[in-house]
Amino acid sequence: MTTFIPFALPDIGEEEIQAVADAMRSGWLTTGPNAREFEKEFAAFLGDGLEAVAVNSATAGLHLALEAIGIGPGDEVITTSHTFTASAEVARYLGAEPVLVDIDPATLCISPAAIERAITPRTRAIVPVHYGGLACDMDAILAIARKHGLRVVEDAAHALPASWRGAPIGTLRSDFTVYSFYATKTLATGEGGMMVTRDAALARRARVMRLHGIDRDAFDRFTSKKPAWYYEIVAPGFKYNLTDTAAAMGRVQLRRVRAMRDRRAQIAAAYDQAFAGLPAILPPCPGRTPGAQGTPHDAADLHAWHLYVLRLDKAAPLGRDDFIARMAQAGIGCSVHYVPLHLQPYWRDRYNLTPAMFPHSQAAFEAMVSLPIYSKMSDADVARVADTVAGLLGRP
Repeated sequence: MTTFIPFALPDIGEEEIQAVADAMRSGWLTTGPNAREFEKEFAAFLGDGLEAVAVNSATAGLHLALEAIGIGPGDEVITTSHTFTASAEVARYLGAEPVLVDIDPATLCISPAAIERAITPRTRAIVPVHYGGLACDMDAILAIARKHGLRVVEDAAHALPASWRGAPIGTLRSDFTVYSFYATKTLATGEGGMMVTRDAALARRARVMRLHGIDRDAFDRFTSKKPAWYYEIVAPGFKYNLTDTAAAMGRVQLRRVRAMRDRRAQIAAAYDQAFAGLPAILPPCPGRTPGAQGTPHDAADLHAWHLYVLRLDKAAPLGRDDFIARMAQAGIGCSVHYVPLHLQPYWRDRYNLTPAMFPHSQAAFEAMVSLPIYSKMSDADVARVADTVAGLLGRP
């Protein structure tokens, strides 16, 4: 019987399992010493001058980031239609209005030109999404933000580790960068996320708001000289703290994240070689995809390779949906990233959105399929995926 190759699997080893077991034996299950160390290690991983705030999801981090920079009712926040709903829904949590714009057809990241066209007197922030692990054109986006006095919160759910023109994502001059540690990500804790910022005041606000607006977290209350029972509520906060068990896993994963990313890059390179000449567009990546507008990536920039997105062209012998069905019949899981927000009932109906308003996102969606790419894949798994794709798209 043929073994099924899933679309994604986390790369969890005995060291992660032992770290979680040790955290459980320590008695710290909620936010505690592991979470504190994870924050320090994550900030050090990216570079000096950053503060990191651990949260229970990237969605929580995006929400806290917009709250910290003062987004509220009546404000507009620009992001892309070609993303998961979290990138936009967090603005609605605060009573603000997300303004959805199209992508660059080459990079599949948010179009800087579309951002600039969408700015109004109510615009307060931009949320660029580093799609698939490829950095957005951050030079252009940050220039637009400076020109118009806007804040920038990077959705880096796909982008650990990635870089833009030699600088790691997370170290640029944005207000916040937010990462995801969901089960399919390069660094996985099941659920979890991290916010990073250079602004100490913004970091303090996020820490307070992630735990009910309490002026100090549980670890502080039980290790400080103040009475453990005493706390003060200084704001109506949320419940977004990361558990110590998840943080313990994350600390181990962080030590392995470059190697796991490098394995994903090896798989992407193998796919690139296997798919050359097929009726499909290979995924955008540094050195291959300059983008339709703005500044090109450095060829040496890191792509996190969270996703490997193939776009079938019109010469392909079968359509996207049939392709996915045939791959499943062959025992290989695939997915689509994403059904754009302009097609989702809530966003479509609330903002009267149509496919014609997002031609590049719509065209990409209709052609794209995400293939398995994760660091636990064996060479045999990679070869089987590549051979099956080539067979379906016309190579004997």
